[in-house]
Amino acid sequence: MAGDQVLLTLDGGVALVTLNRPEVLNALSQALMEELAATLEGCDRDAAVRCIVLWGGPRVFAAGADVREMAEATTADVIKAYRFEQWMRIRRIAKPVIAAVSGYALGGGCELAMLCDIIVASESAQFGQPEIRLGLMPGAGGTQRLTRAVGKSRAMEMVLTGRALTAPEALAAGLVSRVVPPELCLDEAKRLAAEIARQAPIAVRLAKEAVLQAYESSLEAGLVFERRCFQALFSTDDKREGVRAFLEKRRPEFQGR
Repeated sequence: MAGDQVLLTLDGGVALVTLNRPEVLNALSQALMEELAATLEGCDRDAAVRCIVLWGGPRVFAAGADVREMAEATTADVIKAYRFEQWMRIRRIAKPVIAAVSGYALGGGCELAMLCDIIVASESAQFGQPEIRLGLMPGAGGTQRLTRAVGKSRAMEMVLTGRALTAPEALAAGLVSRVVPPELCLDEAKRLAAEIARQAPIAVRLAKEAVLQAYESSLEAGLVFERRCFQALFSTDDKREGVRAFLEKRRPEFQGR
């Protein structure tokens, strides 16, 4: 599934996907994004994988798009290149994806982190949308997901000035779920992924969809969606196993059925 620019390792039910262009701070080229989308889709199809961790390394998550690819591009070039197709494919990944962010997550790097379901940040992490400094603006969800995550005023300041948030600021704003020392960032993300991987896979999948529905739709539509997902789980073997294990005071053994 993976190649030279994206590395993949499996440990139990957790897949670790690593961006591997350190010489250019993991700049998100079209080739890297294609490889990343294909790798994540492969993990999504693999029944042995129950949760995914996306990691850029201890120094940088991703410092943005590959500016060299955009230097001479015209509007027509950008449209014909299908630059955002891979992003839509990643958005459709059904299994939980945890971003482990250490160092810079700027521009497309910030947008990629926000495309994940949970962000675990190291104390060195910085999140920003500096596209305005290039005469551009975010184009892969930065103006939309950032605003939903941190609110209009803070998002507007970040997008219009290019100023980045530090890890403590990102935590206070609700952009990340936790902040840990740099040397613990990946381990903490993998620990959280392992905890999720122990849960009932079908319930995890529907719960993820329901939270995203709340994030992207009206309250009324979200409540209807949540109710239907809740009802659907009553026909699963894992629901029966989970309730039986609770009553018998033992750990459940979920099979994804």
